[in-house]
Parts: sequence; structure tokens; C-alpha cells
Amino acid sequence: MNATSTPFSLRYAWALGLFERGDHFAAASALAELLAETEATGADEAQPLLHSTTDLRMFLARAYFHSAQFGKAEEVLRVLIEEHPTDGYAHLLLGRTLQRAGRHAEAARPLALAEILGDYERPRAYGDPD
Repeated sequence: MNATSTPFSLRYAWALGLFERGDHFAAASALAELLAETEATGADEAQPLLHSTTDLRMFLARAYFHSAQFGKAEEVLRVLIEEHPTDGYAHLLLGRTLQRAGRHAEAARPLALAEILGDYERPRAYGDPD
């Protein structure tokens, strides 16, 4: 799809459709392009579909996670958490991303924060927290 001839809203819907169909790699590529475009236009010219880039970043992070692009997912999630430190789901997704990347010790903090914020329940197999 051509960014200059296709409206943002259609490209956004198309990217979400790719995500919903399970083509996470293609969705990540399309969402990354939309995010770059949105950031380049500045907040004054933000697309009417989005109040901010938060939703777009979250879908991008999820697409990166599901397509096993853990470094990129981590990068996007850290920006989200910096902007919205009480977003428990962002902490949960960061923790799961770090776990899937084999960085279990680093995953403990974001998972604990997600649990405190109410978006994660520690599996019983891990026992009670110390």
C-alpha cells in the first residue's frame, strides 16, 4: 500500500486486519511504518483515528512479540512504559517479552509491577512471592 495515496485510517485498519489474521510479521512492518509517519507529522497534525500514539505503539509491540522480534518489542514497550508507567499490560508484555528472549531474571521486575497493577497473576507453580 502506498502511504501517500491511501488514507491513514485504511492503512491502520489493514494493519490491524493482518494482526488479527495472525500475520504478525507483516502487521509489525505496516504498524512501524504508520508509527514513523505519525511521529514525523507531529502532534499538531495527528491522525483523527488516534488520540495519541499509545494504541499504535501497543499493537506494534504485540506484533513484534508475536513475530518473535523481541528486541524491537522491548524497545517499543520501554517507550510506552516511560510515557505510561501505570500501564500494567505494558509491564506484563515487557516481562513476557524478556522471558521469551531467555532473560528470566530481567523479566521478574516488570512481571511484579504488572501483578501489583492488577494485570497479571503469578502462576501457582512459582509459589508465594518472598
